[in-house]
Amino acid sequence: MCRSIKTLRPPATPEVTEDDIRAAALQYVRKISGFRAPAAHNREVFEQAVDAVAAATQDLLAGLQVRGQSGGRVGHP
Repeated sequence: MCRSIKTLRPPATPEVTEDDIRAAALQYVRKISGFRAPAAHNREVFEQAVDAVAAATQDLLAGLQVRGQSGGRVGHP
């Protein structure tokens, strides 16, 4: 599932941007909803889901500890 979503943690992706996180969240929501672009009546809930997945992704990356990385944590402060 979601084969086009790339790994966002180092060392696979040394510099993760907000755009990277948003793109992954959008791909995930598109895949599970079955909509590439939602109809107007579904747009708000679709965007809320993308925001929630992006926030969860940010939290995950911020909390991960990667062996061999100085500082031990990845993601944005």
